[in-house]
Amino acid sequence: MKLFVYHTPELTPKVGFPDCAIAVDILRATTTISTALAAGAEAVQVFSDLDQLAKTSALHPEALRLKSAERGGTTVDGFDLGNSPFEYTPEMVKGKRIFMSTTNGTRALQCIQSAPIVLAAAMINLSSVLAYLQKNQPPVVWIVASGWQGSYSLEDTACAGAIAAGLDWEFGNDEAISAKCLYQQWSDRLEDLFRHATHGQRLLKLGGDLDIAYCASIDKVKVLPKQISAGVLAAGII
Repeated sequence: MKLFVYHTPELTPKVGFPDCAIAVDILRATTTISTALAAGAEAVQVFSDLDQLAKTSALHPEALRLKSAERGGTTVDGFDLGNSPFEYTPEMVKGKRIFMSTTNGTRALQCIQSAPIVLAAAMINLSSVLAYLQKNQPPVVWIVASGWQGSYSLEDTACAGAIAAGLDWEFGNDEAISAKCLYQQWSDRLEDLFRHATHGQRLLKLGGDLDIAYCASIDKVKVLPKQISAGVLAAGII
């Protein structure tokens, strides 16, 4: 398998797609998506545009839908949920479709939605992602970090590095090698790393201390968010 890492959606190649594309937004979209599906959500459908989210969700039965939107780390007025994984309890989400838009993570998922296989990865479901890749051996894999409003993010690169360190890869670009090195340097201090990161600092100012600790935890859930149709992720078979 050949691995490429891209630090933001904007840096992905403009032509062609890999055999498998993996979106990463540790703080917090892919962590929250993994949590929601592990808690029994029917699916998570992602949007970059709030108006489109509102129009599409209105077509779904009201009792079976939740609208989730975050901008700048806080919940958008008029939506049911924000982007903290602690909001996505079984009591809240079981059996429901979540229509979600976040500042960064949903953009990454939409960027890669035309790939034949699309996954969402986080530290909390790392082993599930690695097990799927090991079993299926896609020849070319992209990991697309969400970043922060078009710029590099430390925590997403660390997760990409955890995937890179977990399997025997041929590295397709230097970003993949550097991601692996970053993870290996900080693997026993991930929470500290996330707190130092600029987005970690933003979350701390918003009272997100527990979110950071949870997002830095490895293998809290056994779930594989896998795209079943464009922009729609459900719990896939590992």
